[in-house]
Amino acid sequence: MSSLSRELVFLILQFLEEEKFKETVHKLEQESGFFFNMKYFEEKALAGEWDEVEKYLSGFTKVDDNRYSMKIFFEIRKQKYLEALDRHDRAKAVEILVKDLKVFSTFNEELYKEITQLLTLENFRENEQLSKYGDTKSARSIMLVELKKLIEANPLFRDKLVFPTLKASRLRTLINQSLNWQHQLCKNPRPNPDIKTLFMDHTCSPPNGARAPTPVTLPVAAVAKPTTYAPLGAHSGPFPPAAAAANANALAGWMINANPSSSVQSAVIAASSLSVPPNQVSVLKHPRTPSNTLGMLDYQSSDHEQLMKRLRSTQPVDEVTYLAPQQASWSPDDLPRTVAFSLYQGSNVTSMDFHPSHHTLLVVGCANGEITLWDIGMRERLVSKPFKIWDVANSPVPFQAPIVKDSLMSINRVAWSPEGSLIGVAYLKHMVHLYAYQGSDDLRQHLQIDAHVGGVNDLAFSHPNKQLCVVTCGDDKLIKVWDMTGRKLFTFDGHEAPVYSVCPHQKENIQFIFSTAVDGKIKAWLYDNVGSRVDYDAPGHWCTMLYSADGSRLFSGGTSKEGDSFLVEWNESEGAIKRTYYGFRKKSVGMVKFDTTRNRFLAAGEDGQIKFWEMDNPNIIASTEAEGGLPSLPCLRFNREGNLLVVTTADNGFKVLANTDGLRALRTIDARSYDASRAPIEMKVSTSAMITSTSPVVSKVERVDQSSPARPIPITSGVESIGRGNEKRPRNLEDVSDKSKPWELTEIVNPVQCRTVTTPDNLDSKVVRLLYTNSGVGILALGSKGVQKLWKWTRSEQNLSGKATANVAPQHWQPNSGLLMANDVPGNSEEAVPCIALSKNDSYVMSACGGKVSLFNMMTFKVMTTFMPPPPAPTYLAFHPQDNNIIAIGMEDSTIHIYNVRVDEVKTKLKGHQKHITGLAFSTTLNILVSSGADAQLFFWNTDTWEKRKSITIQMPAGKTPQGDTRVQFHFDQVHLLVSHETQLAIYDASKMERIWQWVPQDALSSPISCATYSCNSQLVYATFMDGNVGVFDAESLRLRCRIAPSAYISPASSNSQTMYPLVVTAHPQEPNQFAVGLADGSVKVIEPSDAEKKWGVPVPVDNGIDNGRTATSSTTNTSEQLQR
Repeated sequence: MSSLSRELVFLILQFLEEEKFKETVHKLEQESGFFFNMKYFEEKALAGEWDEVEKYLSGFTKVDDNRYSMKIFFEIRKQKYLEALDRHDRAKAVEILVKDLKVFSTFNEELYKEITQLLTLENFRENEQLSKYGDTKSARSIMLVELKKLIEANPLFRDKLVFPTLKASRLRTLINQSLNWQHQLCKNPRPNPDIKTLFMDHTCSPPNGARAPTPVTLPVAAVAKPTTYAPLGAHSGPFPPAAAAANANALAGWMINANPSSSVQSAVIAASSLSVPPNQVSVLKHPRTPSNTLGMLDYQSSDHEQLMKRLRSTQPVDEVTYLAPQQASWSPDDLPRTVAFSLYQGSNVTSMDFHPSHHTLLVVGCANGEITLWDIGMRERLVSKPFKIWDVANSPVPFQAPIVKDSLMSINRVAWSPEGSLIGVAYLKHMVHLYAYQGSDDLRQHLQIDAHVGGVNDLAFSHPNKQLCVVTCGDDKLIKVWDMTGRKLFTFDGHEAPVYSVCPHQKENIQFIFSTAVDGKIKAWLYDNVGSRVDYDAPGHWCTMLYSADGSRLFSGGTSKEGDSFLVEWNESEGAIKRTYYGFRKKSVGMVKFDTTRNRFLAAGEDGQIKFWEMDNPNIIASTEAEGGLPSLPCLRFNREGNLLVVTTADNGFKVLANTDGLRALRTIDARSYDASRAPIEMKVSTSAMITSTSPVVSKVERVDQSSPARPIPITSGVESIGRGNEKRPRNLEDVSDKSKPWELTEIVNPVQCRTVTTPDNLDSKVVRLLYTNSGVGILALGSKGVQKLWKWTRSEQNLSGKATANVAPQHWQPNSGLLMANDVPGNSEEAVPCIALSKNDSYVMSACGGKVSLFNMMTFKVMTTFMPPPPAPTYLAFHPQDNNIIAIGMEDSTIHIYNVRVDEVKTKLKGHQKHITGLAFSTTLNILVSSGADAQLFFWNTDTWEKRKSITIQMPAGKTPQGDTRVQFHFDQVHLLVSHETQLAIYDASKMERIWQWVPQDALSSPISCATYSCNSQLVYATFMDGNVGVFDAESLRLRCRIAPSAYISPASSNSQTMYPLVVTAHPQEPNQFAVGLADGSVKVIEPSDAEKKWGVPVPVDNGIDNGRTATSSTTNTSEQLQR
């Protein structure tokens, strides 16, 4: 077969894949033998479809082709044989032995005899070589690892494992180019050619014998879409002049049935002279229309009937692309595709919306009913509001119970009002809440509405007659409009199924609402009680509609009942689909979500990816997996500038993606600069009309002097840091507003100055390791004797969020069996180094205490498995952030084992440290693993090759020896690294493997450091000291901002003991000002600021002359350095 014929097969494969002809795709792959689809092969093997596996393989190789092929077929048939034995299906096993495995006896008769003898065993695992055979699923996975290696090594598969790089829909593009070329060759080219077939060359016949003028702009051709096949045409150019003219009166095409008695509606009728493309034929006899063409309700008016006859068409149409001038090409820098950082919400995120003017202010709604206001520039959770009934007496019956079930609280939609003064929240059942936002973290209850019977599916704000209103829709098939006092203004009734979404809009002076129902019907309503003005079918059910930012273009996207996702643009003047966007691949369970930005780009989440389109191009221009971890159908949202994109993750959080401009903006934002930038706008909300008024506050913002020590700035993923000594930075108003008031270190010395709670049922040994659960509802402690305990907070009237808090004591949690999570501990347990790691979903915990590593189920406390028996004993555990099956295990013999749990295999051993490993931290941004040891050294390892990149000995203060544990933790940006040792705290730039700041114990905090950790937003560092003090530092500069004395959180009766000090500290995963300490007496304390303060002190001004024990440096060498005291 020629090279071009081979390439044609690849084009057809791409076309079949895009059109979801799944079986045909793989049949052609097999019959052509050009491309071996490893993913398909894995799916079939994991499913145990052995006949299909061998059938697919047969298109590429036979059993006796070479030794690789023989081994491949042998492994498959052996697995099939073992599974039959495991099911005790002896008859099937004998059949496989005789028909499938017999062929291998001529090559290895001894092996065949051994396989045959397995039939005589009650359990084939009695065979020593098969003793480690697990369950079927794990055995198939292990087999696949081996098969992939064999396939990749087999020369018959060379150049067949990678699909060539093609632009999306390449075959369609070539056909469109051919049609364009044919049209240019026409003797009588018509401006609107009618393409009816691809089976013959296209020619234009002259209308009535007259020659049509040669087109100078893009002509639009229409290809009738077959009833059973997806559209072949794709269009990316502008539309013909007729359509453009009609677009000026677009709403007229949608609203031709308006009632003349209304002044607003009269304007619609006056504007309803539409030009109709000549290829539309008015032969439709019934008012019901095809699925992608508008159907107008027939009010008995002769004018309306004549107009409707002109607008109705016989066939849905698709357009074919012809050459036309294109707008400026897009650059990859235009799209926010780079992951800047991730934020952990703690519950499944169901809806998000950016503030209309503050471009880093994001409201998030969750499945547990909580809404949270984030400043993503500072990576700070400003305020969270758990679900709460504001007016119990006037609430629906299900909400009058003391505690409402989570299933009723889940949020369907959060949305800002156009002015940014209100946040609307639509809940899964009945309720709508409106919050008034007055700036900063001031979020107040404004209005509660019992809006619908059943779910409230969507919510949006509108301004009919210049009055701010909220539009809601629900399971009761109704759309309702409410004013800001809760008075119902309109109820729109006409849908025959639950209403899924609403889209209020205004064109010129005409205000209207689009609504979509779960049966695929789209209707449009004016603010009156006449009824819907439009009734037509969307391409699929469960769709939402959005306008571009300038309001000129209308899009809808969603998923059909068959699971096919779609995204289309509508031609408002004709009420027909103008463009269909291609690139959706998988059958979806759920609804695909999309958004628009900058009047140019579209983005949708599908198949664990974010896919991007230009509005004028039906083909995908880019996609990203955002470094993995996205759900199948992620929710997403652009900010108003289009330089940031937030995307939900599968682990109850969201990622912030940015383009070049967004990354640059994020680099310049920190806590201080944000407060300063936020100060000039002060939001006040009027309770009568709820109209926001802004009162500017003139503020002088000074800049850091060139000679002053510039602070390190936050560094986002993949962005190189800016030189610290050359940058002038805006300062916070706290730094400049009152120079007469000197800065003072905040001292917390009395219990009344903070909130503290002690966990019940303490450990009977020292708390040596301490973790919050990732959900933020529990704390897990590991004692020096190898026993772990779990404490949980529950939702109650005193703790509506159910999260960890210092206001309510947690409960010691144990399963009904009464099991303890106890590790294998050797006799000399005093010398053991306990270690622990928790899975991302809190489902299991891995720990060790001088013995084997034990994997515990967090629900049952049962040991799922043990591995890595000593010697050497494990001393530190860390999960790979992108694969929970890969664990880095630090050992007492100074090595690091990279261990694959699934296949029970040590992949590699890393050597270099001189003493046991005390810390491990991964950076997915830099693709490195940083290890620290009791030898006071840091090693940087490449996680792709596991080769050492660099080693550094941490610089000791004068007179100090390099002994004791050294611990490491990455900042949220995955670039800055916190290093803690009993002699110092230090911040390193891991991208350069250089130290930036160092702080040494001094003055009131002169005792050795026992532990340190970043806060959840990486803005603070909490450090504990062996005299019981706790220091709170600015993470960016290691300036001490608060000291918490032991008298503030340890009772006087206990504080007399010399052993009563914190050994470990851990930070809450969502609350930046909450942390917990584990004490030497086995108790755990949760500590938060007082309700009055809310934060730990205030930042140290950069020009107050206090270096606070810090030393700035850009060198990691052991040269002499004078530490400033």
